[in-house]
Amino acid sequence: MKGLRWRYTRLPSQVEDTLSGEEGEEGEEEEEKEAAPAPAPAPEDPVEPQLAEASQVLGASEIRQLSLHLPPRVTGYSWSLAFCTARDGFSLQSLYRQMEGHSGPVLLVLKDQDGQIFGAFSSSAFRLSKGFYGTGETFLFSFSPQLKVFKWTGSNSFFVKGDLDSLMMGSGSGQFGLWLDGDLYHGGSHPCATFNNEVLARQEQFCIKELEAWVLS
Repeated sequence: MKGLRWRYTRLPSQVEDTLSGEEGEEGEEEEEKEAAPAPAPAPEDPVEPQLAEASQVLGASEIRQLSLHLPPRVTGYSWSLAFCTARDGFSLQSLYRQMEGHSGPVLLVLKDQDGQIFGAFSSSAFRLSKGFYGTGETFLFSFSPQLKVFKWTGSNSFFVKGDLDSLMMGSGSGQFGLWLDGDLYHGGSHPCATFNNEVLARQEQFCIKELEAWVLS
């Protein structure tokens, strides 16, 4: 018996089997985590409007900010410059002529002698009218210098009215939220019930330096 030598064969224990199994499972879990699909991308920014030509009044930032307040139905519409004082002169009658054939809506933007930028969105094209027209989509706005938007309060329906010698938007107590005279050179802005707006310019009376009317279609 002294010449015999025992040979031990090391068998894997149950504990080792369990550990090796857990390591394998952890490895598989890590692989599964790596293979997991990426989270859904955040919703895309609203579609920025496409302008047929550059604006002399609005910059890219102003256009982007304004587009967020336009009615959903015009999202993705292109902007066409139907009228601008630099090209068509300072004449309200000329503005009406350029609006012929368009049903709207229209974005009116202007810059005054102080460099203040403000204007209005009209649900339909500007035209001569005996009374006020338009819908509750109409609103006034001003960059002072941050954008402020004044939407319909529901108190009245005095949205837009066009005469030969003036264009008016918003009214109440004999005051207009925004009005322009026949030569598109002088204008005014007062708080009004239609939009509960502030004075859009730095002063209630202002002189227009540049004006543009964009048709959205």
